[in-house]
Amino acid sequence: MKNKIYSLLFIMFITISFGQKRATAEFFKDSINKWTFEVYAGQSKGLRPYSEGYFSSNPNKYFGDFRINHYNLGARYMISPKFGMKFDYAFDRVFNSPNTDSKPFNVHSHALSFQSVVNLARILELEEYIGRFGVLVHGGMVVSVLLPKYGVNKGLSEFNGGFIFGATPQYKISKQFSVLADLSFTHNIRQHFSWDGSYSPEKNNLTGQLVSVSIGLSYSIGASKEHGDWATIPDESTKLIEPLDKRVSDMETLMNDTDKDGVPDYLDSENNTITGVAVDTKGRAVDYNNNGVPDELESYIDLKYNNMNNTFKEGDNSYTNSQMKTMINGGYVNVFFDFNKSNLTPGTLSAVNFLIKYLKTNTNSKCDVIGYADALGDSNYNLALAKTRASNVREIIVKSGISADRINLIVNGVDNSIPKDSKLARQLARRVGFKVD
Repeated sequence: MKNKIYSLLFIMFITISFGQKRATAEFFKDSINKWTFEVYAGQSKGLRPYSEGYFSSNPNKYFGDFRINHYNLGARYMISPKFGMKFDYAFDRVFNSPNTDSKPFNVHSHALSFQSVVNLARILELEEYIGRFGVLVHGGMVVSVLLPKYGVNKGLSEFNGGFIFGATPQYKISKQFSVLADLSFTHNIRQHFSWDGSYSPEKNNLTGQLVSVSIGLSYSIGASKEHGDWATIPDESTKLIEPLDKRVSDMETLMNDTDKDGVPDYLDSENNTITGVAVDTKGRAVDYNNNGVPDELESYIDLKYNNMNNTFKEGDNSYTNSQMKTMINGGYVNVFFDFNKSNLTPGTLSAVNFLIKYLKTNTNSKCDVIGYADALGDSNYNLALAKTRASNVREIIVKSGISADRINLIVNGVDNSIPKDSKLARQLARRVGFKVD
């Protein structure tokens, strides 16, 4: 009856292992490393049968004496992330403990097994909770040869066969290596030698049981850099969703509007126009007279200029050339920027217009355009940001009709004269200033 139960369990185990859907196997085929090689060493004990007067453990100890007498070498092939096959060879040396009153005996066992393997952590979907830990269960058929090395049957041999079941906790120690602990139970349904090497007549058809406890290492090989038992396996729905995610991401990228002119970058022929300046459907600043200056900016400047008496009007105020120079060189005329920004906004054009008027009125005068940044962040990044700010302002001045030879670009970077622990002060540091001669 017991043998029939073992046979039924084995058949069920094999059926589950090979019952995976073909679609799952196809989806899995390139996802993880399929091959894993394992090596173990530990202790094994023949549980039964023994002849009278023979036993392997000290009956006064729960677990007997510890000794390394079990060695195992195996290769595992995973058909899917959850199920696979295992082929291994085991050597066991069963002998009496010197600390017992057993009669002396020594039997060697060489066994080959073919087993199914289940990744229990994946079956129970515990990967997220147990991290580097894992559990495998295995079971299948085993054939072995017993070789008594002591007593009257020394030199004889016997082939046996049965079933083997076990559990293998494991822990990943690197991307492809893991440490294992295995507990296996072998039940031979045909065995005539006792574990002490004595022989029973063939008609008795003895059965035998062996238990082994061992630790070892496994190494996973394949294209994946992650151990096959822990590699992340996307499900089939993820495989379908990934292209859709990419398309949405691409669409979001296409809809970016770098210069904030209302025209997406993928349609924008000029994605560096000044914010607030009118553009056409292709993102180009409206410039009907083709002079290189956006019409909206040009009309704004014209409204601010008064070409008589070398004065400049700003609202209700008028300034002479001397006053304008004093204000520019005194640091009263600046273009300010938002945090981590380098684009000019309509609110910053007043200072630029003030400078342009002075340079147009004083045609021999040259100007330094000086870029600054606040003290927050990396110094190299702030230096580059200050340069970009100054370059953008210089470009506006040149487009207004001022010769580029008259504009000198200076990058000062962080303005250390302004305290960095004050939010208001930092706003004053994010600027472009001017010096005229």
